[in-house]
Amino acid sequence: MKTIVTKGLALLVLAFISHGSALAVERLSAAELASHCAQIKANPEGVDGIFCIRYIQGFIDGAVATDERVTMNVADEYDKEESFSERAIRIRLGQRLSSYGSYYAEFCLGEPVPLADVVNKVVTHLEGKDVSDKQLARTVVYTTLRKHYPCEPGN
Repeated sequence: MKTIVTKGLALLVLAFISHGSALAVERLSAAELASHCAQIKANPEGVDGIFCIRYIQGFIDGAVATDERVTMNVADEYDKEESFSERAIRIRLGQRLSSYGSYYAEFCLGEPVPLADVVNKVVTHLEGKDVSDKQLARTVVYTTLRKHYPCEPGN
């Protein structure tokens, strides 16, 4: 019985190793995103339209979450021994994040910016460009956000 269990576990491990690449996260190409987003005008509530919208929303949410985490890490460091000027800088940075979204990613959406407006800009960008399987979807979304929603100097 012990031998059967050992052989079973060995086969299971071997199966995971041989299919390791199937478990990896695949990068979405700009061409793939463009093919989904091309369907958004005809059927925004279809599978492709929803995919397009949620990809862009997830990109923004990830950038905002990253900014918040970086800010918390910086705040934790400052809390150890923080001067008045350091506290002022930290508070100012926190205000930037709450007002503009992703300060570190260099795009600032402000409040409120309807998601539909952002999606339309990305879709228009995808329609106006030749996109390839080599170009990443995240690069196109990021470039579009930086172009249309730049952070104002001094904010």
